[in-house]
Amino acid sequence: MTTKITLGIKISVFVYYQSEYSNPEREHFMFSYKVRIENLSDQPVQLLERHWDIFDSIGETTTVDGAGVVGEQPLLNPGDIHEYVSGCNLKSDLGYMQGYYKMQRTLDNSQFNVIIPRFNLISTYKLN
Repeated sequence: MTTKITLGIKISVFVYYQSEYSNPEREHFMFSYKVRIENLSDQPVQLLERHWDIFDSIGETTTVDGAGVVGEQPLLNPGDIHEYVSGCNLKSDLGYMQGYYKMQRTLDNSQFNVIIPRFNLISTYKLN
């Protein structure tokens, strides 16, 4: 698990190599990840956008931007937790992801970025 707190918003990421959906002979490595977003601040916030930088060890970097996460723009009151699961495929058995969420405080509409800490995408057989 990788964790980071930015301005009272805690991001935790859990990564899983999906061997059953991967095909190393065809350079297809599938990973899933679960993100837990916890509002430790004293104000309600809403997740508006996401930004990902995805690095594959074959030398490719991909940028992904979009509204919300998995089709949602969750509103988190103080103490709330929002979790979601998503996935990423690489052409190699090693890479990483990092990025940020654009959040908005609902009381004054001020926006700020919450860092998604870098987390590694490593196939299980690479760890052995």
